[in-house]
Amino acid sequence: MSPLSRRRLLTSAGVGAAGLGIGGAGFLVGQETAEANAEGTGTVEFYGPHQAGIDTPAQDRLHFAAFDLVEDDPQALRDLLEAWSAAAAEMTRGEPVGDENDLLVAPPDDTGETVGLLPSSLTVTFGFGPAIFERPALGLSGKKPAALAPLPPLPGDELNVLESGGDLCVQACSDDPQVAFHAIRNLARIGRGTVVMRWSQLGFGRTATTSRSQATPRNLMGLKDGTANIRAEDTGAMDRFVWVGDETDQSWMRGGSYMVTRRIRMLLEIWDRSSLEDQEQTIGRRKYSGAPLTGSKELDPLDLEAEKNGKPVIAEDAHVRLASATVNDGERILRRGYSFTDGVDESLGELEAGLFFICFQQNPERQFVSIQRRLGQFDALNEYIKHVGSAVFAVPPGAQRNGFVGEPLLA
Repeated sequence: MSPLSRRRLLTSAGVGAAGLGIGGAGFLVGQETAEANAEGTGTVEFYGPHQAGIDTPAQDRLHFAAFDLVEDDPQALRDLLEAWSAAAAEMTRGEPVGDENDLLVAPPDDTGETVGLLPSSLTVTFGFGPAIFERPALGLSGKKPAALAPLPPLPGDELNVLESGGDLCVQACSDDPQVAFHAIRNLARIGRGTVVMRWSQLGFGRTATTSRSQATPRNLMGLKDGTANIRAEDTGAMDRFVWVGDETDQSWMRGGSYMVTRRIRMLLEIWDRSSLEDQEQTIGRRKYSGAPLTGSKELDPLDLEAEKNGKPVIAEDAHVRLASATVNDGERILRRGYSFTDGVDESLGELEAGLFFICFQQNPERQFVSIQRRLGQFDALNEYIKHVGSAVFAVPPGAQRNGFVGEPLLA
């Protein structure tokens, strides 16, 4: 471990022990979340049985990054996860990374752009990609979960390898974009020499509701998005569909989850020229109320059997039909995506914008892949979207206080 990393870890451990007293060893009981307010004073505890940023009420901003290892050094990987976890714990408390440096000839430990800003409910979530288990020198091949495999080719994929995959990922969510950016910037800086950033994505405007306390948001198509999403308060659904349990073949993943990301380009210029009727038929919901075409209120149940003039009210190729648990053997996923815009597609002169889709589940093949195969083949929405980036990661359980994420894997 480098002297800087060791000093940072010791400093962080000292702050944690002195500031928190009891509970210095072992897990907290759940994530202690202070409700965010307009001043950004909300904080989300980093340590706990699950990593924050999964069942945490979805924040408004995202900075996501995927990294590749520079070399296959198991000690360097362990040192990186130790340093990253210590820094994440500091930043989620609203503290700067490392020491305040008054030496004019040395760079500061923290990049400084959040000085004077509040935590704004920052969460930092780490994951491992399938490729990291295929590096013999790391000695992890025997610890790869059977459920963690590269996503197979899916109908409608137009993937860019420069926006896909990765050995490691970091998801930073916050109600302040600068706080989220600061987290990724500092973790990338700490990792320099051990990892290199493969790709990253900024997101604004959550496109899912992960708590009953939140209203359903709208995506860039102007539609309410995620009405039927799993809510964190539904612990039965979380245990059944999201958290990895005793079914896993790798004990270090119990209490974790599997993350799938998809960069979905929306062809907004085409969508904007479509009639209101076509937009609603494509989705299967009313644009303004969010109600299913078979109901009058957003939370009315989908009636997939309803017909009018001998035809289904909700079309056979409507998005909500094909995505519903009813036609997917009861399977569900926890969605946690964000809108994005990345300027202009120069080849077309159109907005480079869309949905950065993130979901968590117990088994990607059984859940996301199965659902996406059906959507990719039959969904009327495919006329208006392109899947251009893709990745899957194993997200281990949370860290013990003064420990680090992934510690059981790397022990």
